Amino acid sequence: IPFAMEGSDRGEGEMLRYEETEDDNVSPTDLSELLKEGTKESHDRAENTQFVKDFLKGRIKEELFKLATVALYFTYSALEEEMDRNEDNPVFAPLYFPLELHRKEALIKDLKYFYGEDWKEKIQCSEATQQYVDRIHHVGQNEPELLVAHAYTRYMGDLSGGQVLKKVAQRALKLPSTDEGIQFYVFGNISNAQQFKQLYRARMNALDLDKNTKERIVEEANRAFKFNMQVFEELDKIGKSLTEEAQDGGLPVHDGKGDLRKCPYYADKLGKAGPSCPFHGAMALAKQPLVQLMLAACVAVVAGAAAWYIM
Repeated sequence: IPFAMEGSDRGEGEMLRYEETEDDNVSPTDLSELLKEGTKESHDRAENTQFVKDFLKGRIKEELFKLATVALYFTYSALEEEMDRNEDNPVFAPLYFPLELHRKEALIKDLKYFYGEDWKEKIQCSEATQQYVDRIHHVGQNEPELLVAHAYTRYMGDLSGGQVLKKVAQRALKLPSTDEGIQFYVFGNISNAQQFKQLYRARMNALDLDKNTKERIVEEANRAFKFNMQVFEELDKIGKSLTEEAQDGGLPVHDGKGDLRKCPYYADKLGKAGPSCPFHGAMALAKQPLVQLMLAACVAVVAGAAAWYIM
């Protein structure tokens, strides 16, 4: 949910490593190459966070996916606000592709799907996300050349590894094939992601930046990775604290044995009638006072008989 490194989209079983098509026109001093080499370590660390590893394996709880979508909404709202602010600034203008890249409206659709029409009243910005948002606003208002780092880290990842995560989420959460809930990953105005990424990198390399500024952009890209990892860690902690009821929409987690629909406890909660479930029936019966009294009497008789036998 949510962040994905720019990398291979050959299969979800592979790590989302940074890979680019070889380009003979690229120089080691070009910003795209500096970012590629300068963020490798951050890529590796981000790939190995528990949240990303679980996501790739399809072990993503709906509640966490929803919270990740909320984090993305606040992050992209801040990023796109600052991009709009700097759309005519020469240090960023060549990378301004609102029609192709902006994600805020897509995220609103996803939030409506998960939370309903009153989604705004049900979400809030988490602590880790707020720190990320604050940094983006600071950069956009004071050091707009560093916006390049945040835009590159987010959008290029969304167009690469993000497409793998889209398929994983769709299957794991049993989302509709019509892409409800995962509009964030759908770039309807980009017909060829690979070609667009090449164009984007070419625009980055053409920016009139000195060596020091390029180094600062690489440093800021690593900082962006760090903010994303802090959001992942926050989600991991939330995941561990979720009760069984919260994980499964208010129902105890089913052990996977037998047909869930055949137990009246689950069927009743799900609004579905079904045949009797002996286990839950016995448990309900055992809670009745009269039955408890009879059980106690039986235990006493058995205990007495056992004592007599031993004597």
